[in-house]
Amino acid sequence: MIDRTLFNADHEAFRDSFRRFVEKEIAPHHEAWEEQGCVDRAVWSKAGENGFLCMTLPEAYGGSGADKLYSVVQMEEIARTGFTGIGYGLHSEIVAPYILHYGTEAQKQRYLPRLASGEMVGAIAMSEPAAGSDLQGVKSTAIRQADGSYLLNGSKTFITNGWHADLVIVVAKTDPSAGAKGTSLLLVERGMPGFEKGKRLKKLGMKAQDTSELFFNNVSVPAENLLGGEGRGFICLMEQLPWERLQIAIGAVAAAQAAIDWTVQYTKDRKVFGQSVAAFQNTRYTLAELQTEVQVARVFVDKCCELIVDGKLDTATASMAKYWCSDLQCKVMDECLQLHGGYGYMWEYPITRAYADARVQRIYGGTNEIMKEVISRGMGLGGR
Repeated sequence: MIDRTLFNADHEAFRDSFRRFVEKEIAPHHEAWEEQGCVDRAVWSKAGENGFLCMTLPEAYGGSGADKLYSVVQMEEIARTGFTGIGYGLHSEIVAPYILHYGTEAQKQRYLPRLASGEMVGAIAMSEPAAGSDLQGVKSTAIRQADGSYLLNGSKTFITNGWHADLVIVVAKTDPSAGAKGTSLLLVERGMPGFEKGKRLKKLGMKAQDTSELFFNNVSVPAENLLGGEGRGFICLMEQLPWERLQIAIGAVAAAQAAIDWTVQYTKDRKVFGQSVAAFQNTRYTLAELQTEVQVARVFVDKCCELIVDGKLDTATASMAKYWCSDLQCKVMDECLQLHGGYGYMWEYPITRAYADARVQRIYGGTNEIMKEVISRGMGLGGR
């Protein structure tokens, strides 16, 4: 295998530390969390106490001033173990960066330390019942009132961390007649009158990840809770999507490698017709093909990680990583499940849960069909 050069000794020491945290605070409980449909709130405060939230924030705002590779390590460890209920990545590397990059100083001081400590859980509300990958189709409105506040109305669905969320970045139209240029971002807090949470959604996979509906009925949002300026929401979203999509690719490769590792061990141990499953040529060749493809994907994703650290990752390349790696993840899970035979269909086996968890990777963050559209436009090929 090709040695990875992405991480230094400090990154690997952090990996060991976070791995111990996972073994102590997450592994013993994750199965129960799958049954209840969300993780316990305590796992957020414990992560904050140990410095595992919002690590890349400056120290002035409660972070560690770490580079993004520390977050990459954390994403890999969560994906490797299959503990998909943990929403640290979205909280730390999507919600917090929006506030850091586009927030006022008052917003940063109010929210970032509380996100870093785990006092607050963050979510971002983009998707609606009739608007998913097409963010220009958002119907939620936030109309400016005479006193400068915004009256927010609408509903959101498929919101990760939505059930526990204390702070939600809401995408809404402040000027419905202006299309994308009329889109803005608003910071909505738990407890604001008119902000309600619907049921926790029951999903094919990621059963411990709290995913909720959110409802906004005449929510009065103060003017100071506008994030990034009125009408600039779509621009902010487009600027942050490459990192969001790369995060999906990072998790996809780590999860795929874990599936191969589980399957190698299983096929060595499982006996069929007097020999191990691994002794059959079909098994060896299948695993060799999968390992080759995952190795290729990992080299590409590691290069993308270098680019994101240097601020050079473009939208088309991030879209390539997201679509290719999530497609590959689903392929690997399917092939590895097949090699487990009947046991691959039993929920207590990690490959079974990983198979179910993987499917959404091709959908969220923009469907893979949308990724291909983005890539083709980057090549100068036009849609309308």
